[in-house]
Amino acid sequence: MANSQAICGSFKSEVMLGLHQLGSTTIVSRGSLTSPTTDTLFAALYLASGSLGAGTTAYSATSEVSGTGYTAGGQSVTNATAPSTSGTTGIWTPSASLVWGPPVTLTTAFDTCLIYNSTQSNRAIGVYTFGSQTITAGTFTLTMPTNDATHALIQLA
Repeated sequence: MANSQAICGSFKSEVMLGLHQLGSTTIVSRGSLTSPTTDTLFAALYLASGSLGAGTTAYSATSEVSGTGYTAGGQSVTNATAPSTSGTTGIWTPSASLVWGPPVTLTTAFDTCLIYNSTQSNRAIGVYTFGSQTITAGTFTLTMPTNDATHALIQLA
């Protein structure tokens, strides 16, 4: 089975339960009224031979890339853009591109990025696929799309 792009099914219900805090605005009702929290998101890269998709519920090291300059678990996602709406669609996109390196060397083909919430038990948010890549002593950048109803990384219509 190949990786497939999807907003994780578990994320859809967890959003309605209030388990994810996207953006830098704090939720004061989750844990403590006097110590509000924000969530820390991460992005991890996965091998083209992986099987991530809509059924992915949490970060796992299974099929994650490894190589020089890459840290298991991926890297922090800049979570400063507040979720909003565009028309009737709820939207959210990280506020900065994801950059690995320089230098990073990932010699086994990879084609997927998992964004997950490390604050909330590494719960999966979305699986994003792209063309198969390898990189040797370079920089790998995933440029974030425009935060609108057509292009946002998360679109809930």
